Formats: sequence, structure tokens, C-alpha cells
Amino acid sequence: MLALRGDGRVVGSVSGGCIEDDLIARVRARTIRPRYPEAVTYGVTAEEARRFGLPCGGTIQLVLEPLSRERSGIGELLSALDNGLLVSRMLDMATGIARISAASRDFALSFEGKTLKTVLGPRYRMLVIGAGDLSRYLCMIASGLDYQITVCDPREEYTHDWAVAGVRVVHSMPDDTVLDMRLDERCAVIALTHDPKLDDLALMEALKTPAFYVGALGSRRNNAARRERLKLFDVSGEELGRLRGPAGLYIGSKTPPEIAVSILAEVTAYKNGVKPSVHATVEGGKLLRERDGELPASPNRPGKRIADSREAETAIVMG
Repeated sequence: MLALRGDGRVVGSVSGGCIEDDLIARVRARTIRPRYPEAVTYGVTAEEARRFGLPCGGTIQLVLEPLSRERSGIGELLSALDNGLLVSRMLDMATGIARISAASRDFALSFEGKTLKTVLGPRYRMLVIGAGDLSRYLCMIASGLDYQITVCDPREEYTHDWAVAGVRVVHSMPDDTVLDMRLDERCAVIALTHDPKLDDLALMEALKTPAFYVGALGSRRNNAARRERLKLFDVSGEELGRLRGPAGLYIGSKTPPEIAVSILAEVTAYKNGVKPSVHATVEGGKLLRERDGELPASPNRPGKRIADSREAETAIVMG
């Protein structure tokens, strides 16, 4: 999405290439002055594709909408976004009239020539439990992914020199923070303290919310023990099934920056509606490599290797 003013000032992007330059030049030259929305396509020919930096044969279709105080409903849209609402904006191509309505997380952009439907809402939010070294790297990367991030750690000795720009730090107890934030479908919760007293408090409340991702750091042994503890707090089997732990995709990560990449890769997959295969997870990847003899047998099961894929699959599913 790109907003373009009459003097050529621009915010946003549509291709990251020469298309923006062409649009700016056309607006400045006043060759783009539509009264009503219209669709344009770049890259129809191979020459256009080369000119605009598109792969040969590739195309980009854009809807150009002249903004109108009466028809475009920008004030209503901004008010909805300021109030944290997720909305669908339906633009009638024939009249230029846009209507705003409530949307759900499964709504998606669509265009069939007559109506352009876009889904707009507040930034995705992320709650990180713990302000350690790993949290710092994770927040730095997550900031680049445009999350609105809150770090919760009641241990002030961990946060006195916290220096990640744009990250809110709170010192309340994790369960209180989860409740205060009123987590919705556009929220992720990641527990990273290694302290059961803090991580478990956050998880037992977060698993009862609609958050799209709830995960916790730790070994497979610690993850199994955590699940047993959470059962004692009346966390249901269905809720436990939503817990991603050990958090992350299996990429052989060892350093804090690599572990942060692993966790955020899994968060991104769930955010985009992609459920990683069992062998892509930290637990599943390690079990698979143990089965193939590429890793020593897990210390959780001394002297024993996973003998075949069926046993490995069963171990993964049962967690």
C-alpha cells in the first residue's frame, strides 16, 4: 500500500522498485488524475517487466484510488484503527465509495474488478516474558517485523540497562500482564525466563486467550515437566495442545541470535496460517536426527535411540 501526494511525497511502497518512481513522475506530471478508482497493470510486456524490475512475464496489478473526504471514509478508518479494531474496507470501483466493517483474522485482501477488499488493523502485538540476552535479540528482530512489543520481567536487575528502542518494559507479574493486555488473535506470547515461577504464570493465562502463538523456551525434558505442572493449574488438554515448546523451528541454532531467528520463524509461520510439520520443530527435528544417528540419544532417554519413524512420530505427537 502506498499513499502519494500531489507534490510527489510518498509513504509506503508497492514493489520496492521502479514502479514507485513511475507513479511519482506521473502524479507530478498530472497524467494520473482519476475521478474514480481504476486498476492498472505493470509488466504486461517483457520490455515493461525489465523496465520495472519485474521477472520476465511477471505482472503487478494496482488499484489507484483518488481520496475524497466524502467518499473514502479515511476519518472513520483512522478512528477504528486508533481504537485497536480489525476492519475490512470495501471500495466500490464504480463510485469510489468505501465502507468500513468489522473483520476477523481469516479475512484477506481480494479484488475481482468491481470491489477491492482490504483488511486493516492494529499492529500485531508480542509479549515476551523475561529480559535476558535472548530476549534482547528476539525483540530487535521482532521490531523489524513490525510487532508492538512488551517485555515483562518483575526482576528489575534484568531490566535496568534494557536498551531496545520502541520496546515497552513492565515489571508486573506475568499473569497480571497477560490479563492487562487483553490478548487477541493478533498476539504472540513467548516465555524465555527459564524460571517456572514466571514462565508458568504467563502460560497458564495466555493459553486461555485467542493469541495465535504461545511458546516457551526450554529443553524437551523441561517442556514435558512444564506441561505436567500446567495441568495442576487446571490448564485443559486442548489448551496445552496450543503450547509450542520447545519454541522454534529446528535449524541447529545454538547462540542467542540464532535461537531468536528459530523462534521468530515459527511465530511467523503461525501468523501466516502455516502449521510447520512435526519434523520442522525443535523437538521433531532433534528426534529425527537421533533416529538417523546424527545426534546422540536424548539424555531424557539414556542409551535409547528412536528405532523407526513410526515411534518417532508417536513421540513427537505425544510431546
